[in-house]
Amino acid sequence: MSNPTLTSTFPLAGRPVSRVGYGAMQLAGPGVFGPPQDRAGAIAVLREAMALGVNHIDTSDFYGPHITNQLIREALHPYAEELVIVTKVGALRGADGSWLAALEPDQIRRGVEDNLRNLGLEALDIVNLRNMGQIHAPAEGSIAPQVEALAELQRRGLVRHIGLSNVTLTQFNQARGIAEIVCVQNQYNLVQREDDALLDELTRLGIAYVPFFPLGGFTPIQSSVLARVAACIGAKPMQVALAWLLQRAPNILLIPGTASLAHLRENMQAAQWPLTDEALAELDAIGRHPA
Repeated sequence: MSNPTLTSTFPLAGRPVSRVGYGAMQLAGPGVFGPPQDRAGAIAVLREAMALGVNHIDTSDFYGPHITNQLIREALHPYAEELVIVTKVGALRGADGSWLAALEPDQIRRGVEDNLRNLGLEALDIVNLRNMGQIHAPAEGSIAPQVEALAELQRRGLVRHIGLSNVTLTQFNQARGIAEIVCVQNQYNLVQREDDALLDELTRLGIAYVPFFPLGGFTPIQSSVLARVAACIGAKPMQVALAWLLQRAPNILLIPGTASLAHLRENMQAAQWPLTDEALAELDAIGRHPA
């Protein structure tokens, strides 16, 4: 495992980004649908993230929909040169807030155009193809038409780099035969380790791995072991969960999301908690025997 520091970076599309970034999903309303209850508070969180050194923001125009990107534009445009904004396409929101697949080539094109418009950009830094799969877990199947659609948009200059989300190792390898893939964003945390083999392969290749739901998602990780380790070093359990990810592999980039200034500041301190070999062994065991 690596030994991260407050200034640790990893190259994302050739640009060094801080290993602790920010995920904007929670800035939208309940269920990632509609506007936030506190718009000014959401703007404040985004600006504070930048003040704390974040230069990697994860978003999508189907968060809200449109709301999160509009908040980012209001808070941060014109964007700092060092800021890398990663967005994604592949889904739509129903009128009832449901998540719908939008993986036809013309839907991918419209998704890119929506992101460009609401972020106020002429080209997107990185676009992740979000394979719907089983919503929070991948399902096998060809993603070639979708990757080819993004590659065409890249040739047109609307997309600078391509990433993947919610994919298998087989799908990653298929996509690499079509275009350069600069990052993979899949569900991974202390409890959910199904992606170990894919993570290890990306580490070998020097490609960024971005775990979504790094703290367990809508139901935060509950573990007596995690609580005990955190208490022993004077940290919050969720800070230790993030610290474990930072030490799991050097190419892991974190995007913990929050609409709270206090939680944002706590998340940004994750690299302050280097874990001993003994603590790491205890935490590793959670994935095998959650408790």
